[in-house]
Amino acid sequence: MSLKAFHIVFIIFSTLLALGTGVWCLWVNLVEGAPIYIAGAIASFVVAIVLMVYGFWFYRKMKRLGIIT
Repeated sequence: MSLKAFHIVFIIFSTLLALGTGVWCLWVNLVEGAPIYIAGAIASFVVAIVLMVYGFWFYRKMKRLGIIT
């Protein structure tokens, strides 16, 4: 596996981890009633969106350069 392919896989797993953390924070807020977890959920979802945007940008750049077919 090339470094570029590993980078794309790493971005995908990082995005899934951020989404999972956001869902977990929402669940803890519902169970425990601790509103500080809402901030964690919002931050996690924002990070997931940024990672998705970056992943699409990186993939398009590699495709444009002809590195990924």
